[in-house]
Amino acid sequence: MAHGAAAVGALLQATRTVPVVFPVAGDPVGASFVDSLARPGGNATGFMTIEYSMGGKWLELLKQIAPDVTRAAILRDPTQGSGTGLFAAIQAVGPSLRVEVSPVSTPNVGEIERAVASFAQSSNGGLIVTQSASALVHRGPILTLAARHKLPAVYINRVWVTEGGLMSYGANIADEFRRAAGYVDRILKGEKPAAYWESRLQRKAPRRT
Repeated sequence: MAHGAAAVGALLQATRTVPVVFPVAGDPVGASFVDSLARPGGNATGFMTIEYSMGGKWLELLKQIAPDVTRAAILRDPTQGSGTGLFAAIQAVGPSLRVEVSPVSTPNVGEIERAVASFAQSSNGGLIVTQSASALVHRGPILTLAARHKLPAVYINRVWVTEGGLMSYGANIADEFRRAAGYVDRILKGEKPAAYWESRLQRKAPRRT
């Protein structure tokens, strides 16, 4: 079992025979973990936790909770397919909401701090944090930055809210891990990863907190 694109990608580089179960993956097709959702093939199976259209929903929610927002910084990992795909979805909705969006990469704390501080120098700003391992690792400093610069923010899941974030809209990660345990159980009893995904994949509505 492996959590996130970076860990799953490394495992699939090491083996294409040992079954790999991922409770969380943003874009398993774009990341080449599976061939397609209908015909995944290979040795990997798990849960796709986002759809790119969610990016537009995040911007809509940001505008609802902070109607004066006209600018939004989008924290994303441009090396991941989900990072570029989600930013594109947010960018597409921006004009209709009269919000200008700006990408902020998340490779390290120093770059995040500089980018957010520069963004916050102008008024009417907000923040959206998309799914990435780097953002999750740096969530403490990101939450602190949002509070320090008084940026209304929307986050990817409940973990951020329990640690002080304003609101989230996304999958229930704890539930994804529980369901992934069921996948592991069936695979250990002899089922093939590809066949199990194809017959059992369920799409869940995101959760707003």
